[in-house]
Amino acid sequence: MVRKVNIEEIKKRDEFLNTPAMTKDELNKAMKECILQVDLNMEYFKDKFPYSATKQQTYPIIENIEWTDGFWTGMLWLAYEYTHEEKYRILADRNVESFLHRVENRIELDHHDLGFLYSLSCVAGYKLTGNEHAKRAGILAADKLMERWQEKGGFLQAWGPLDSKEHYRFIIDCMLNIPLLYWASETTGDEKYAKIAQRHFETSCQYVIRDDASAYHTFYMNPETGGPDHGATRQGYSDDSSWARGQAWGIYGIPLNIRYTKQLEYCDIYKGMTNYFLNRLPEDNVCYWDLIFTDDPDQSRDSSAAAIAVCGMLEMDHNLSDEDPYKKVYQGASANILRSLMKHYTCKQHKQGDPILYHGVYSWHSGKGVDEGNIWGDYFYMEALIRQLKEWNPYW
Repeated sequence: MVRKVNIEEIKKRDEFLNTPAMTKDELNKAMKECILQVDLNMEYFKDKFPYSATKQQTYPIIENIEWTDGFWTGMLWLAYEYTHEEKYRILADRNVESFLHRVENRIELDHHDLGFLYSLSCVAGYKLTGNEHAKRAGILAADKLMERWQEKGGFLQAWGPLDSKEHYRFIIDCMLNIPLLYWASETTGDEKYAKIAQRHFETSCQYVIRDDASAYHTFYMNPETGGPDHGATRQGYSDDSSWARGQAWGIYGIPLNIRYTKQLEYCDIYKGMTNYFLNRLPEDNVCYWDLIFTDDPDQSRDSSAAAIAVCGMLEMDHNLSDEDPYKKVYQGASANILRSLMKHYTCKQHKQGDPILYHGVYSWHSGKGVDEGNIWGDYFYMEALIRQLKEWNPYW
């Protein structure tokens, strides 16, 4: 049975209902600005990759070793879909070869972020071009992710040795890693991947989301019994607060899983999480890095969390009937947030190494990428645009 969470009434309901829908002109203008930056960064990165976040607003260049490298390749595929220009496919295919090499040699893959890495690079490449190397890499990545399965607790362990009590936990981010497993089942005909994905999703909805519909970042299970232990954070302000990007992972992760499982009974948890997020937005509707902050000039925004939440609302839209009282509210909210990102969080002056989306936060506690661009923010901003410009088949 799906548990119940609180569904708050939306405070800015009238504001969102009165927000005009995005126009094709607005969307195309914004996407063309993205393409200009992608072009410059292709020359800058060449066959390498951007670091997860900018440093002093410029991306350092790295090898294919980080959990975030798939976002850049995903941006190339989005540019290819939008423009149909071969230069994007050519570089993305070279990236695919790098990802195949990485998974065949198990380079920096002892974590759960195989979906972020391989859904946006290799699954996308296979869907768009039929590249068999991309297909092979995606299936190998799904196999690698399956190695993190903890049968007793019913979850995919985020990090660390599988026999470590200290690491017997999962995080809300993994809702976007498990679509790789659904794809692997569809592609191979083997249901084992999808069964584990669905169980992890159900475990996540049961424990990592609080009764008030806010999210923990991470949830520890009891290694002896496999039952629930406690929630905590490694990213949010405190164990009791709601890290904005984690809340956004839930807003997007639930409808992505529903796409595969058809479990519409999880729609109310989605509504609870989305309403909680929308009720804690500042005046310009782009969230702070933790939702405990709603008006604090000393704290940083996280534009990437805003872009992820918009993608989640756009993904969920087709699951909500026209009679649903929240459908038009979410449509207005997504347009409002995206328009705010366009106007206040992007730059029209482009140079090599720049981000597309400014004012994000990678990790406040470690001081990494605070009030900087980050590559997933760039990706999800582009995805939010293309979702409204065409009938888009998600890479997830």
